[in-house]
Amino acid sequence: MKLNPFDGLLYLSMKAVKRLDKRNSSEGSFSPDGVKTILIISSTALGDTLMSTPAIKAVRVRYPEAHITACINVRYAPLFADNPHIDTILPYYGGYRKFIRTALALRRIRPDVALIFHGNEPQATPLAYISGARHIFKIPISRQYGFLLSNQSNGLDDPWQCHAIDVRLKTASFAGCATDDREMALNADAEDVRHIRATLAAHGLNSARPIIGLQPGAAQSYKAWPKGFYIELGRRLLHLYPGAGIVITGSGEERRLCGDIAAAIDSKGAVSLAGALSLKQLAALVKILSVLVTNDTGTMHMAIALGTKTVSLFCPSNHWGTGAITGLHLHRIISAERPCSPCVTKKCKAPYCMSAITVDAVMAAVTETLMEISEINENSHL
Repeated sequence: MKLNPFDGLLYLSMKAVKRLDKRNSSEGSFSPDGVKTILIISSTALGDTLMSTPAIKAVRVRYPEAHITACINVRYAPLFADNPHIDTILPYYGGYRKFIRTALALRRIRPDVALIFHGNEPQATPLAYISGARHIFKIPISRQYGFLLSNQSNGLDDPWQCHAIDVRLKTASFAGCATDDREMALNADAEDVRHIRATLAAHGLNSARPIIGLQPGAAQSYKAWPKGFYIELGRRLLHLYPGAGIVITGSGEERRLCGDIAAAIDSKGAVSLAGALSLKQLAALVKILSVLVTNDTGTMHMAIALGTKTVSLFCPSNHWGTGAITGLHLHRIISAERPCSPCVTKKCKAPYCMSAITVDAVMAAVTETLMEISEINENSHL
C-alpha cells in the first residue's frame, strides 16, 4: 500500500489548527437554534449515497428553512440533482483530486454543522473541518481524525452490526433529527422512462410483457455471482417465459461481460444495455423492470429505492447490513454460508462462496416473484 505524503501533512496541519481553535465544538454545546447552513458529506459509492437519503430527508424535516449542501461523488451527483431535500450539490472528485478546490468551495459555504454520513478518509473529516463547521458529527468515529468530531461516542454499541441506513440516521440524530423513516429517496423521470420503453422496443422487447433485469457485475469481484450461472438462469427463464425479455445492466467497464451473457442467453430475447445508459436512464429502466436479479450493487439499491422487486444475492457481504430494510415484501434475499473464516473479502480473486448460491434457488425466487405479479394483475381486472 502506497503512502501519500499529503496524508501526513494534512494530519499535522489539522492537529495544529485544532489546537488553536477556541470554539466549543463538543456535542453538548450543539444547539439546533440558529442552524441556517448544513453540510452533508456522502461522497463514496452509488449505493452508499442512496442509503444516505433517509438521513438527508431527516435533516430537511428537522431544518426546513436551512440551506443544505451535499458533497457527493462527481460520478453520481447527477442522480441526486432533483432530490427535494438537497439545495446544492458540491462534487467530490475522489482522494486528493481537486482537494484544494473542494476545500475552498466548502469554506465559502461556512456551514453551521457538518454531517458525514459516508465519506472517504482521510479526506472527509478534514474537509468538513476546513469548511468552518463548528460541529461535525460522524459514525464510526475516525481513528485518525476523531479529535475533529463533536461526538466522542458512536451512540451505537457496534456500528458494524447495524444496517448502514440506521448508522446514518443515528449520525443525523446528533443534530436533533428523527430516526424513524428508513425509506430511500429516488425518482425516475417520466421522459427517461419513455426513452427506455422506446429503447427496449428497438431491441424487440415489449415492455408490456415481463422484463427481467440481470445485474452480473459488482464493484468487487467477491460480490459477483458467476457469469455462467447468470447465463443458465437467463436461458431457463426464457424457456419458461418465452414472451419475456431479459435486460443485462452494468457499467461501461462491464460492457463485455454483459454482452457475452446476453449473447449466450438468446440474441433475440436478451439484450445488454451496459454502458449505454446515463444514471438517470438506468433508474428509469430499473423502475419498469418486473424483477431485478442482482448482486450487492448500486443498481440493487436503486431498485429498492424505486420499489422494484428484487432477488438479491449476498455472500460474503451481509444482507442485514446493506440489503433491503423497507418494503420487505418486494424483495427476496438469497445468501450462502461463507466457506472461509475470517472472510478474505476484497483479497479473494475467485468468489467461490457466491458459487454456493444455486441457479435452482434463484430460479425459484424469480418465478415466485413473477407469479405474484401475475396474480396481482389478474385480481386488478376482476
